[in-house]
Amino acid sequence: MKLAMLPLMFLTLAAAQEAPKPLPRSVDGLPIGAIPRQELPQTGCAAFFWTATQTRTLIAMASSDPARIRIAPDGKLVDLVRVRQSGPGDFGFLAQTAYAGGALSVTIEMAIARRGDLTQGGVVEGGTITIAREGGDSLIVPVVGIIGCAA
Repeated sequence: MKLAMLPLMFLTLAAAQEAPKPLPRSVDGLPIGAIPRQELPQTGCAAFFWTATQTRTLIAMASSDPARIRIAPDGKLVDLVRVRQSGPGDFGFLAQTAYAGGALSVTIEMAIARRGDLTQGGVVEGGTITIAREGGDSLIVPVVGIIGCAA
């Protein structure tokens, strides 16, 4: 190997080991960031939520097993556990679901529908995600989504 190639190899290795890009801190001026691409869980179902605002951005993923939600308020990725749910539902989710952890709580209200062109899942035709901080303001974000279930 020629010595002239060594700097190129080090640059290539350094580029491959770069830190992941930080999450956006805001979507459409709201204090909620996008979450990175999420995988369908091995068991149960997952609901993926996009903003129903100016831009369609993935902002949350809720899973039925384990019962949790992943969201990025202010661009900081957090997982919260489900604390209660009520109302009609399908695919392991009900119309109103609440999650909490630390000083943060998230409530999802959604309308779930089955469609003939989807197998092992459904759609969230409309809904809201409410993010509340203890002692702080609340944020309500209109959302749409899709639910997928493991085979």
